[in-house]
Amino acid sequence: MSSPLWPGQQHSLGSRLAARLLRAAGWTALLATPPGPKFIAAAAPHTSNADFWPGLFWKWSTRIPLHFVAKRELFRFPIGVFMRAVGGMPLDRRRAGGNFVDAVVSVIDREQEIIMLVAPEGTRSGGQYWKTGFYFMALKAGIPIGVTILDWQHRRVGVVGYVTPTGDIEADFAEIRALLSGVRGRRPENEIEAYPRPADLSGSERPGRAPL
Repeated sequence: MSSPLWPGQQHSLGSRLAARLLRAAGWTALLATPPGPKFIAAAAPHTSNADFWPGLFWKWSTRIPLHFVAKRELFRFPIGVFMRAVGGMPLDRRRAGGNFVDAVVSVIDREQEIIMLVAPEGTRSGGQYWKTGFYFMALKAGIPIGVTILDWQHRRVGVVGYVTPTGDIEADFAEIRALLSGVRGRRPENEIEAYPRPADLSGSERPGRAPL
């Protein structure tokens, strides 16, 4: 079975090699048909540093224009060469008045085609809630959220579906949870279910958690 490709792309020698290595390791690459040239890739569950490798080979095999942002100091030579090679983009928060979400939205707005990778759990060691910056990035930029899984139980990596943020954060997060049903990280005990912090619900309480 051939690896899925980003629309408009053709397989290169590098993408074919990445796809073969991914399959040899037992992984299946996924890429639900994107609704447009931009979206926020919300990657979950992110429970281990080892998530980097299937994610990287998925990026290379699908030729998706996947990027992430990091503080500009990390892009100095020599580490900057590696950061750019794996999709990193330097971010200067000062240009957006120190607001991280606005700074990322400005990066998205200037690109014709970009998939911005975010790990909403914010940690690999467990917790109670997802950070909501990714949600407000998508809402402000007017683009969908691509639910991007790292499913170690079934060896699946990639985008399984999309959620268009409406401003009703509870309803939108419920859609994200539905797309993550049955997905398990490398360390399931460190998973964080897709619930926003109560402070981001305008005072409403978080519903009870379902068992993992």
